[in-house]
Amino acid sequence: MEYRAFGQDYIIRLDPGEEILETLTAFCKKEDIRLGVVYGLGATDLVTVCVYDLNEQVFSTKTFEEPMEISSLTGNINTMDGETYLHLHITVCDRSLAAHGGHLKACRISATGELHVHKIEGSVDRKKDPVTGLNIFEF
Repeated sequence: MEYRAFGQDYIIRLDPGEEILETLTAFCKKEDIRLGVVYGLGATDLVTVCVYDLNEQVFSTKTFEEPMEISSLTGNINTMDGETYLHLHITVCDRSLAAHGGHLKACRISATGELHVHKIEGSVDRKKDPVTGLNIFEF
């Protein structure tokens, strides 16, 4: 990973083999980013996404292991119990141009990843919501 800061904005390049969530979490800790937004695109050869079933309160997970384009990566950075918490969604496109997406669980970069992180001063923590079972903003 390499990056450059422009005020409150960071432009990040992820390299082949880097995992997005691990690398971005380490970056946020290094730069003391406790609240922000993330946008990105790139290429992957391994991605795991999931969708939440509100009634069952469980995630359905699917892993794709093939060359794919990351056509959209978006989400936010905040904290839970004082630790970095990333909530990211991703859309990837396979060779047949079919799109797959959902909540990002893991994604390994195959060629490059290009991220834009905007740091917001302050912090918003998350808490477990007893009704939905999700980790929601706590203001």
